[in-house]
Amino acid sequence: MQPSIIPEINRHAGFFSIVLLGLLLGRSEISLAAEDTWTSKTPMPTARGFVSDAVVDGKCYVIGGFQSQYNATAAVEMYDPITDTWTQLSDIPAARACHAACAWDGKIYVFGGISPGLYDTAKNNIYMYDPKTDAWTEKTGMPYDNAFCGIAVVDGLIYLMGGMRDTYAPPISTVMAYDPIKESWTPKTNMPTARGYLSACVVEGKIYALGGAISSSVMCKNVEIYDPATNTWERISDMPAGRMALGTCVVDGKIYAIGGYNAGALKANAVYDPATDTWTMKSPMKQIRVMPFIGALGNKIYAIGGAHPTNGLTPVSSVEEYDTGLAPSSVDWFLH
Repeated sequence: MQPSIIPEINRHAGFFSIVLLGLLLGRSEISLAAEDTWTSKTPMPTARGFVSDAVVDGKCYVIGGFQSQYNATAAVEMYDPITDTWTQLSDIPAARACHAACAWDGKIYVFGGISPGLYDTAKNNIYMYDPKTDAWTEKTGMPYDNAFCGIAVVDGLIYLMGGMRDTYAPPISTVMAYDPIKESWTPKTNMPTARGYLSACVVEGKIYALGGAISSSVMCKNVEIYDPATNTWERISDMPAGRMALGTCVVDGKIYAIGGYNAGALKANAVYDPATDTWTMKSPMKQIRVMPFIGALGNKIYAIGGAHPTNGLTPVSSVEEYDTGLAPSSVDWFLH
């Protein structure tokens, strides 16, 4: 928000502008110097993969996940990128992995998932977490069991797309919109490609569904856009390679697709530009990660946890920070 112009301090405006310009230029130079690089940060206290996650008020919340393929955890931990520290929070009411989570109106909503092991059936529970009170509330359940699905928020509605009823079930193409105020569900047009283990994100009010698994041996490279305004789907340029169990986030209108699995776990970092419908490969992560936390804060991306597909899906605790090289998008972000 622009500050009011007060005549008495107008004479200071020139000096303030010079100082602010210098600060912004300094920040930009720092970002550019570290552009396209990954930096190790303080590890997560609880190593785990197949997590669910959300970003609220500049903090990264990691919820549940597998500590082994037979052992889902209820642990919830919060990472503060500013201080590079972790805080243990109240457990989710039931251990979960392969669940979906998102932030809406300052709260975190968690849907479905699998427990206690990777080979159990999906659940239909919905839990809401309030970061201000560190308390969980169970909401009215989903109309169907689901796990391994994509999730996105547009205009106050939470969209779940695709997923699987259990690890061996065929993927579904179902799309449902959840109203968190009414606790009601509305069916939407199905995805063109049924798939599980996909990721979803939002750019300019449209939902991008990326990757996933069509079957146990076919990794999907499809990218399809859903327009909530018209309830229609459109296919755009594929990812450079098929991937399942990846993470995605958006920085400056570009989609970063990171990690995942395809005939082996990946460190891959690919960027999609909706303006040109093109993909660009960027520097890979240091750590292999399957179904990690991937979230953006400002011009930085954080990769947290995940699984390494050896020795029973070995959980990962490491944290990496990626510098996109982009300058802060606004003075307001910089001042925070």
